[in-house]
Amino acid sequence: MATLNQWVAGSRPRTLPASLVPVVVGTGVAIGADHAIWWRALLAAFVALVLQIGVNYSNDYSDGVRGTDEDRVGPLRLVGSKVAPPKQVLAAALGCFLAAAVAGLVLAAVTTWWLLLVGAVAILAAWFYTGGKTPYGYRALGEVSVFVFFGLVAVVGTVYVQAEELPWEGWLAAVPVGLLACALLVANNLRDIPTDRESGKRTLAVVLGDRRTRILYAACAALPFMFVLVLAAPHPWALIALLAAPLSIPPTQKVLGGASGPALIPVLGETGRLQIAYGVLLAVGLAL
Repeated sequence: MATLNQWVAGSRPRTLPASLVPVVVGTGVAIGADHAIWWRALLAAFVALVLQIGVNYSNDYSDGVRGTDEDRVGPLRLVGSKVAPPKQVLAAALGCFLAAAVAGLVLAAVTTWWLLLVGAVAILAAWFYTGGKTPYGYRALGEVSVFVFFGLVAVVGTVYVQAEELPWEGWLAAVPVGLLACALLVANNLRDIPTDRESGKRTLAVVLGDRRTRILYAACAALPFMFVLVLAAPHPWALIALLAAPLSIPPTQKVLGGASGPALIPVLGETGRLQIAYGVLLAVGLAL
């Protein structure tokens, strides 16, 4: 029986900023448009967070039963390390998906029922990332999914459930948020290239190879600051997001400097802090 601390570790807390930052940024856009509705923002945050935890448990289960997590360097895998039975981890993942679906149903009821379709697609994408017979995460499509769901869908969706419209600022702000979420996944997959290649898991990092994956990480960490300049044209306060730029330097130096294996683990935490700082500052700038 896994302990509470092991369950928390299995939820991969260093990746969770990827779910909350889009909601913060989307709410910043809604505030700037004078359409903020706080209870809807909090409910959107709950949906995003439990979906992210559900994805992590789902990946833990699917990779664990396939045997691809038996020799990993990174955070604790509940199934792969045999500290929790697969059925318990699967139940935890499905429980998270159910909780997200119920909360999403409330948001759909007060806005538009089309949100049910978006939510259903998000849950299916979460499961089939590593689940099913042909998981798309094993076919170099993980970063595409992360960009879409942790960038475009999460930011624009948060704006919509509050403002009930889709302003262009929401779409533009979603791009850098998605890129920073991709940076987390790229760093994780860069670390796992050797074991993923051996187990037949063809992530984008495996396809690109070590050097090009490091360049991809650097691009994902740097390009968001270029989007700040575009957003600053109509929203000058958005420039305060540039204050987060120094936080991109340590993880980028590690990645471009050739760090591998356990040396890449701190990059996840540093990328998460970059995400949080960038997202909060951008949200404040857009709100002002």
